Amino acid sequence: MKRRELLRTGAALSGALTLAGCSSLIETRAAGVPPVPENRPDGVYYPSHVEGMEMVGTASSGDYTVGLMYSYPHRFWNVNGESVALTEIDADDAVHLMASVWDTDTEAILPDTGLSAEIYREGSLVSQEAIYPMLSQPMGFHYGANFGLDGEGEYTVRLSVGAMSTRRTGAFEGRFADPTTVEIPFEYSEAAKEDIAFRTLDDQVSTPGAVDAMAMTALPDAVAPAESALPGRVLGSATSDDARLIVTALDTPPAGVDGDGTYLAVSARTRYNRMVIPAMGLSGRLARNGEAVYDGAFERTLDPDLGYHYGAVVDDIASGDELTLSVTVQPQTARHEGYETAFGGLMGGMPDVTVAVP
Repeated sequence: MKRRELLRTGAALSGALTLAGCSSLIETRAAGVPPVPENRPDGVYYPSHVEGMEMVGTASSGDYTVGLMYSYPHRFWNVNGESVALTEIDADDAVHLMASVWDTDTEAILPDTGLSAEIYREGSLVSQEAIYPMLSQPMGFHYGANFGLDGEGEYTVRLSVGAMSTRRTGAFEGRFADPTTVEIPFEYSEAAKEDIAFRTLDDQVSTPGAVDAMAMTALPDAVAPAESALPGRVLGSATSDDARLIVTALDTPPAGVDGDGTYLAVSARTRYNRMVIPAMGLSGRLARNGEAVYDGAFERTLDPDLGYHYGAVVDDIASGDELTLSVTVQPQTARHEGYETAFGGLMGGMPDVTVAVP
């Protein structure tokens, strides 16, 4: 999987996150965080600002590698079922810690593991919290939360990775089944934090679209496979609340999937930047001449070739069949600004979409 150059400085930000239109670059965030944009559209939009991040380090244990980053404290919208609630920046928050978890061998990003963090200083616990699964425009899927610290100095961050709850297929079958813990040292200073790039956007704020993805070398991409790279026969695609759903059909199910017949896989990604959208509830109705030949769940699945997707086994497909997809549970991921009004989110609801079998 291709890696990207890690964004760290203002100069890197201006090159890697170039946006059309008028924008300004602030070397620190001393001017404060702009307010949440007004008149936000129902869908993905350009946020009020973009922040860089600093890489802390990586650590591996068994199947898992974990990367740890930090930035300024962020506001974000937490999702719990159908509830979407803003989490403001607290006065005691020192940093926004971010973590990515991936397969040590293939560098495939691993959603649905669950992650918690404990921060220690000289052996004493300073802070602990479950880290939320999140989506952001520059980074895509990751885990993140705001944390307070006990001043400048050296810390140890202990990250506990849960066993993956998602069905695994192919070469991933049977893997990522055990939890693990890694420790990463973290040296914190206010001066280093204030060197992290902070960019405000002007004319594009609240308009449909998304900032470019960060350029990173230290982390794998959190993007879905290109449509042309999906195995099987791609049947078509549709967009529901700025989530693009691409349907492909495999003659036989991947190893690890029960049943015989055609395997239908739905690859969900953001409308812009192709970021993976995990943790949805998805069902589908395959109709032939108006009669249902399949009506049921599409299960969250991780496959080396299909990537993270939603899959179901049907007896067969025929030209003219219609597959109607229904999001039964919106993606259970927190949202950074620019995503909170999409994929269900604050505006609510992801309309059913239909893909016809050619």
